[in-house]
Amino acid sequence: MNPSSPALVAILAFNGNNQLAVRRLGSKAGLPFTGTDLAMANARLESSFPTHTPAAEYFSADAAGRSYRVFFSRVDGAPADSEIAFQSLDTLSSNPAALAPSLSVLLGKLEPHLVDIPYLHLGENDFIYKFRPAQERNTAIYEQDLAASSLYQSQLCAAIKALVRQHERTATAPVILDFGAVHYVIPSHFGFCLGVKNAIERAYETLAENPGRRVFMLSELIHNPFVNEDLLRRGLRYLQTDKGHAYTVDGTEGSPDLWDTLTPDDIVIVPAFGATDEDKRRLVRRGLGFSKYDATCMLVEKVWKAARAYGREGYTVIIHGKSEHEETKATFSNTRRYAPAVIVRNIDETRQLAALIASDDPSVRAEFYTRFAGKHTPDFDVEKHFERVAVVNQTTLLMNETLGIIEHLRSVYRAKYGDDSRVGGTSRRDTLCYATQVNQDALSRALADPLDAAFVIGGKNSSNTYQLHRLCDERLGAKSFFIQSESNITSRSEVQHYVYGGGAGHTEARKLWPEDELAERNGEAVPPRRILITGGASCPDGIIQQVITRLNSFFPSHRLRPISALLKDLEG
Repeated sequence: MNPSSPALVAILAFNGNNQLAVRRLGSKAGLPFTGTDLAMANARLESSFPTHTPAAEYFSADAAGRSYRVFFSRVDGAPADSEIAFQSLDTLSSNPAALAPSLSVLLGKLEPHLVDIPYLHLGENDFIYKFRPAQERNTAIYEQDLAASSLYQSQLCAAIKALVRQHERTATAPVILDFGAVHYVIPSHFGFCLGVKNAIERAYETLAENPGRRVFMLSELIHNPFVNEDLLRRGLRYLQTDKGHAYTVDGTEGSPDLWDTLTPDDIVIVPAFGATDEDKRRLVRRGLGFSKYDATCMLVEKVWKAARAYGREGYTVIIHGKSEHEETKATFSNTRRYAPAVIVRNIDETRQLAALIASDDPSVRAEFYTRFAGKHTPDFDVEKHFERVAVVNQTTLLMNETLGIIEHLRSVYRAKYGDDSRVGGTSRRDTLCYATQVNQDALSRALADPLDAAFVIGGKNSSNTYQLHRLCDERLGAKSFFIQSESNITSRSEVQHYVYGGGAGHTEARKLWPEDELAERNGEAVPPRRILITGGASCPDGIIQQVITRLNSFFPSHRLRPISALLKDLEG
């Protein structure tokens, strides 16, 4: 390299499929947009692609005897120059002999920047997928056929929401559904949050708009088996389980992974939980344009942005979350680009971590690497990285637990340093999800009523549903039931209750009211039961109404008011 030669500028231009524009140079592929300065390189870019994002500088490199300043740009449309073509990064890398030396070197430097390529059209403070306002919601997908209508539609739930949801972020008093023989206490907020609605609409729209293409979801869209099964029935396929284990082509061991069959003609949807950087890099290298189909909840992204800001200010980020949960894995993966990070599951793990932080004994602090193995970033240094910490959280957990974690850490830092400002995690960077919080607030208000039982409905792997059940369990104990659908209510005497275990749960039979059946057989009067019913953020309204219908079936029909009468009550 000639040290007196000025650095060249190279603009790497990517299309919406994350494929790189290269110039055919005989039998080799080379850099098409270079110049002695940015203006020259940009002029060459615009001659082929009039529509493009402003070139942004990413790194410098020495290649083929010259120094390069490397910029990225996203381009639209086909190239005006017939010598320029798009190729996936995997295709280019698979044949290094067909690459010009400068292109070969620059390709080798891309790995740390691959996750930025799909989002070159966005500013760092933009959101990938904003919540749609009510007037832009695609409600037609919830009633496209009988299967969708029965899963997603409920006249009762719609009437309740119209009556009591004055504001999406504010819980109000519960609604009482008086059927006569049984009364239902329904919180003002329950069921689908806006992030889930966004993700569901994107999935169904993508299937409808691409009938001739393979459509995959990175993993489960949301934690609800009935929604996921309906999407599978319509042709969607999943690339991996919620734990990240790849599905194979025919479902048998030894068969190729579906990942390995992906082509640029395929579509991959990112679920509401987000995706790890590792998965995104893999999609970018294969030349799949997934940003259009990225359904990451903007409140999850809000957590990522807060973690990034804390990292830039020199904080180590403590993530309150479940290390096996897709959202926490995505948050951890995103955060490690900007800051050292460690995951704590609950207040007990926080106390363990805090004891290590409080100690001045290097041997005690070294226990961190064993106790938190697999839950911290590489090269974590306990002697440097606990000077300042900030807390972000998995959005589906209980607010009070996150606040308790922050306060406990502050007490430790006050004792050790006389300064609790070393702990961040509230104010304008509050990462608590308002949708999760308002469901919890509404449930707490409903739990203040006299109750005989509570049913919390949601998928077995739904963290936010489990948190709702925890609140009910504290109030009602064995008369609080975590169920997936009406089929779990086997009789008026017994319910198949799910005991949550973070992937290792089990179902057990719990008694409901066997004494009621005995009393009625003996001709004794049974007073109306009061039952609380709510659904997690991934529970469709149709299932909630089906649970009510199932419970009603256990009471004499002549003692029940018809649903039409309830709807009139709700409509005023």
